Amino acid sequence: MTQPTIPAEILEKRAAEQRRALHNDVQQLRTVVEAEVRERIDVKRNVSRHFAPIAGATALIALSLGYRLTGIFTER
Repeated sequence: MTQPTIPAEILEKRAAEQRRALHNDVQQLRTVVEAEVRERIDVKRNVSRHFAPIAGATALIALSLGYRLTGIFTER
């Protein structure tokens, strides 16, 4: 069985179309990933979403540091 030969021009056109399609897919993927990364890294949005735990942790740290500093300057 012999395979029919496809002219080089047609193969070149197909290759160019595939490259364009691949390039467009990569560009689309980049924009989607960039948008997701920006959303995940956005500090204001993350703080507003998790305000209560952040405030609680900050309060505990401040209370602990205040208690330790007070212990340094006062005699027991």
